[in-house]
Formats: sequence, structure tokens, C-alpha cells
Amino acid sequence: MSGGRQRTLGVGVQHVLDHLKRMQAENPAFYYAVQGDGDQSGGNIFWADATSRMNYSYFGDTVVLDTTFRKNQYRVPLAAFTGFNHHGQPVLFGCALVLHESESSFIWLFQTWLQAMSGRQPISITTDPERLIQVAVVQVLPGTRHRFCKWAIFRETLEKLSHLCQSHPTFETEFRKCVNEAETIEEFESCWESLLNRYYIMDNDWLQLMYSARQQWVPVYMRDTFFGELSINESYKSLNLFFDGYVTASTTIQMLVRQYEKAMASWHEKELKADYDTTNSMPVLKTPSPMEKQAADLYSRRIFRKFQEELVETLANPATKINDSGTVATYRVAKFGEDHKAHAVSFNSFEMKANCSCQLFEYSGIICRHILAVFRAKNVLTLPSQYVLKRWTRNARNGAAIDVHNSELPNEAGDSSTVRYNKLRQEAIKYVEEGAKSIHIYNASMDALKEASRKVAAVKNRGPGATNGDIMANGVVGALIATEEDQTATYQSVEQKEKKIRELSAELERTNQRCEVYRANLLAVLRDMEEQKLKLSVKVQNARLGLKE
Repeated sequence: MSGGRQRTLGVGVQHVLDHLKRMQAENPAFYYAVQGDGDQSGGNIFWADATSRMNYSYFGDTVVLDTTFRKNQYRVPLAAFTGFNHHGQPVLFGCALVLHESESSFIWLFQTWLQAMSGRQPISITTDPERLIQVAVVQVLPGTRHRFCKWAIFRETLEKLSHLCQSHPTFETEFRKCVNEAETIEEFESCWESLLNRYYIMDNDWLQLMYSARQQWVPVYMRDTFFGELSINESYKSLNLFFDGYVTASTTIQMLVRQYEKAMASWHEKELKADYDTTNSMPVLKTPSPMEKQAADLYSRRIFRKFQEELVETLANPATKINDSGTVATYRVAKFGEDHKAHAVSFNSFEMKANCSCQLFEYSGIICRHILAVFRAKNVLTLPSQYVLKRWTRNARNGAAIDVHNSELPNEAGDSSTVRYNKLRQEAIKYVEEGAKSIHIYNASMDALKEASRKVAAVKNRGPGATNGDIMANGVVGALIATEEDQTATYQSVEQKEKKIRELSAELERTNQRCEVYRANLLAVLRDMEEQKLKLSVKVQNARLGLKE
């Protein structure tokens, strides 16, 4: 498609371009690109700063493309790639000014964004139900599950069927219920057909179109894919997550840079506050379960609350074994009085793996109450590691990022300064994280960083062709070179300390394992005592009533 909608923003675009050039000059990890090298004033513009690119390396499993400007007639056509951090807060993965809308421009946008994100495709992406965007996603992200924003479809359905909603006020409620509350595909299909027949709208073109696309927006079809939402039926009502309240219909191109920076600073501050609250406060535990304590130590505070909600619900959702083929057993889990809403859980005791028909874990990354009920029945006291997604933990940003080191970040030059920047940054962060743990590690980290600083200074003095061998041979950094005897003694001392640390760590691990066994045995004894007390109380009650056992 060669044609499309064109926007003209005048000299304000040059103001944005000048800002992007300054940002890239200050930080080599800042990435921007303009579509159409010949005429930059009218081409689409994409950019992603170092923080956005790092965000994607940790939280780029699911992506939301916000194109609110298209529907709401914004003066600035700002599109934003966003996602969710470990607190469920919006994080930015990149922005674009879409001055020209066409198939080719959206394809360019997705290709450029993907290049800036190291070429790693997300698991899923959510967008408005727009044909131009759909074409681009199919071409550029063939391995990504594409979902249409459900609330955008609700809104457009109500607009197109406004006459029906006015004459039948119950239609909207029934329509939403049909989409949101269907537990199975069969239930949705039956409800949809019944709804259309009841209101005599079987031949409505819009509803037929939406039904043909149902696998891309109706929740029951999407449960097997990760979207990072904490509830299957409670998706966000707008894709304008990151810039809501900062970029509005009245925002001008001249105001954009300032509002962009305000939004970035505000969300960064909110993440820091959530990190602080998670680290420096302990949530109230509601059960004696060691699994709850484990989750409180692992998850960020908001994610823990969701897990805790699921764990507490196991008390009202007993698990009943209905089939056992040896290694794999199948359980039926239902809330008291709601047998018609039962879920099936298969549990492999050898691999400690479980699958539930509700698919909450696949969709949100939070283990469901039904699997937890089976774990409770099987006396599984701690969460198996495969059910703890690092992206939801308090340490989500610690350590290596998701696949980010397996592919270099793009750069127009053959030897990428961006790659070097990110690798050095990650290595430096390791020293910072470890050094904060104790005064001894802090001192060692500071010594290492000071030594590295002296070596870097020496190389800079020698020029770009210098090597470590040149420096050592010429005595440029003599202050760093101890005598051979001193070095040998230092290395031996370090090796001895490291060996002692490994031995103590191994002993600590063995002690922890023994404690877990003792805790498990104690809980089993306590459970038996509770069961015996219950049986005894029943006997006493029967004796008082003069009943036989």
C-alpha cells in the first residue's frame, strides 16, 4: 500500500530531531531512526533510550502498542511500545512519531523497533484492531501471538450497535458477560449464538466480522499465551498506559519532549518506591504455609498479593483425585457449592509439574488456586522453581537479562559502541549489586573498580593501539604491579578465602535442606494431630447424642 494518511507538524519535528541527536551524542546506547533519508521532516521517527532497551531485555515477553492518537485525534501522533515491570507497572520500550500512516510505514516501524530491541520477538503483543497494524505484525513478528484490545472492540461494537443498545439496554451487559465469563470455548460459542438469536442480529456484518476474529480478542481463546495480566478477564481498558495524563489531545509537538521526560521520571520514581516498599516491609502472612513465606521473600509486593489471594482460596477449593495412572494423577478442583465450575488439574509427581484447565499460569505467570490445592493435598510445601517467573520477582532486574547477551544491539558502524556500553554497564552492575551485600565484598569491589580505573587511564595514555602486554612491558602502570612474590601470596590468600566460602556455603545449603525436611515432617505431624482432634471431637459429639459410630 503506497498511499496513506499524512500529518504535517511543521518546525516542531525538527525540535524533536535535534533533541534525539543530542541524546545520542550523550549516550551511545540511545537509538533513533528516521524513515526516508531524503526528507527527514516528513518521515516517521522512532527512538528508544538506553533505559527502554534495558527494560525490554528484562520485561520484553509481552508488549502493548499504544496508538491512541489515531482514535482520539491527538495533535501529536505519538505511538508507544510498552510493557509491564515486576510490579505490574507500565514500562517503555520505545516511541515513534507516525507522521505517515500506511502499510509500509507500520512495517518500517515494527522492523526498526525490533532492530533496536536486539531482534528478539516478544511472546505476545496487544494492539488496537487496525488492519495496517495487523499486516505489519504478521510480516515482522510472525512468531508473536497478536491480540486485539478487547475494550477497543467493546467500544466500537457499542458505537455500531447504538440503536440496539438504546432499544435494549440489557444487550451491553449480556454481550460483555458472554465475552468475559465464558470458561470454555464451547460455552462461548453457545452463548454467542444464543445472544445473536435473542436480539435478532444474526446477519449483522460487524458482529460477523468480530466473530471471525474471535481468536484474537475473546479471552477464552488467549489463555494459553502469556500476556502479563494478573487476571484473565480483567484486561486494561485502554492501551494508553505509559503516557496517560502526560500526552493528551491538546499536547503540541513543542511540548512533547518535556511531557515525555515527565512521564519517564514519574514512572521511574514509582518503580523505585515499589522496590523500596518490597524490600523494606514484610507483608502480613495469612497462613502457616512455608510456601507463602517463600513467595513473600521472592515476589514483588503486588505480585505476592495476587499469589496470596490464590493460596488462601485453596481452603475453599478442595482437590479430589479422579484418575491415577502412576506418575501422573488427575484432580478435580471446585469451590464448595460450585461443582459446575470445576477445573481439572494433572499432576506429575516425578517432575513436580502440574497443568490446570484454567491456564492462569500460562496467561499471567501466577500459579492458580487449583494447582495450589493439589500441591496442598500432595504436601508440596514450597513452590517448584518452574512456577516462579523471574520477571515477577523482586530481583527481576538483577543478573543477566532475558537473552539480551545472545545477540548484539544494532549499530550502523561495524564495531558497535552500544554493544560495548551495555556489556560494560552489566559488568559494572554486578560489582555494585554484590558490593552492597557486606562491607568485605564492598571493599573488594571498590579495590577492583579502582584498579580497573587505573588500567583504563593507562590505556588511554598509551593510545588506542596499546595492549595489556604493552602496558606491563613498559611499566606504565607500575603502581599496579606488585612483586612476583606478593602476587603469589595474594592469589593464594584469595584462593584460600574462596575455598572457605565455598565450604561454608555448601554446609549452609545442607543445613537448609535438613531444615526443610524437619519442617515438612513437623507439618505432617501437626496435620495428623489436627485430623485426630477432629475425629475425636466427632466421637465425643456422637457419644453425647447417643449415636453409634
